[in-house]
Amino acid sequence: MSNGSDQSKPLTINQRRWRKFKGLRRGYYSLVILMGAYLLSFLLPLLINSKALMVSYNGEWYSPAGRDFLKSLPLVSLVAPPSFYSGETFGSAGDQAEANYRLLQQQWDEQGSDNWIMMPPYPFGPNEDITLAGNEKFLAPFEADGNGFARWLGTDDRGRDVLARMAYGFQVSMTFALLIAILEYLIGIPIGAMMGFFGRWFDLLMQRFMEIWSALPFLFLIIIIVSFVEPTFSLLVFLLVIFSWLGIATQMRAQFYRERSRDYVAAAVSIGVSTPTIIVKHILPNTLVPIITFFPFAVVGGITALVSLDYLGFGLPPPTASWGQMIGVGLSNLRQYWLVLVPFSALFATLTLVVFIGEGIREAFDPKVFSRLR
Repeated sequence: MSNGSDQSKPLTINQRRWRKFKGLRRGYYSLVILMGAYLLSFLLPLLINSKALMVSYNGEWYSPAGRDFLKSLPLVSLVAPPSFYSGETFGSAGDQAEANYRLLQQQWDEQGSDNWIMMPPYPFGPNEDITLAGNEKFLAPFEADGNGFARWLGTDDRGRDVLARMAYGFQVSMTFALLIAILEYLIGIPIGAMMGFFGRWFDLLMQRFMEIWSALPFLFLIIIIVSFVEPTFSLLVFLLVIFSWLGIATQMRAQFYRERSRDYVAAAVSIGVSTPTIIVKHILPNTLVPIITFFPFAVVGGITALVSLDYLGFGLPPPTASWGQMIGVGLSNLRQYWLVLVPFSALFATLTLVVFIGEGIREAFDPKVFSRLR
């Protein structure tokens, strides 16, 4: 029986912050949209692909797009079977090239065959060009290609589908930026924490090292390395991370330098609490606000860095779907306006959503109740 003393458990500070963030609609819905699109991008081999989801041929079943999906998963890709099937596999005598599944279905329909193909919702891949029958370059949005298939956002200078490249480029950009932000945090937080907590000679040496390291010309370093080795996703992540950790390390140093002089730290030292425990359990939780609020803007930096490098020709190697490379193609062919408008619009929308998320997080961690971000 309730006696009026039963009350709901009070919310923790993080629960209150989350509730406040959800009340900031611009930031919350931006997070929902962006994370939803990013999670959906992992299903791109099943949604936007020139390979068939399912093929029934002479009583046997094939799933090239399903194998592509398995190969796109980080660890499964090591043991996933290849997705290549030649045209000869499906009855095209002497055709050793990869099967054109869009045309196969038309041929089987004309022949009245019992074989059938199920294609993805958008049956075009990001890397198929004019070497494949029916593909044409500089098709305008919604214009049909040589086989009668409409291209929603047109094609580029090599006959590659713009929508397919935009979708795959989004996944590449977001994965690249998130990976850089996480790695720079894993490096910068502990280094900055030790600099601020221990100080003295360690802080002095690290400050001098960081000053020298930040003075190195990053772009020239990229140019020199790319002239010797082909740039890869892992190499570019490594090169950006070894420079980008400096910012978060500087912030963490300032936070720990301030917090170590607080009374609760002196009390913990006086009762014999170990140094690692003081750092991890006492000081670090009190420095999370600038760390968390800085993260979305670190993602923005990662996206713009990759787009810039790809535009300059020092980014991911072709034929990797890249927004920067697409912007470069568009600026070289200004008469085909969609080649400029589409990637710039996607980049603007993505960066705007990330900035809205960052503003919402910063507002949610602000102790003031008043907010204009509604």
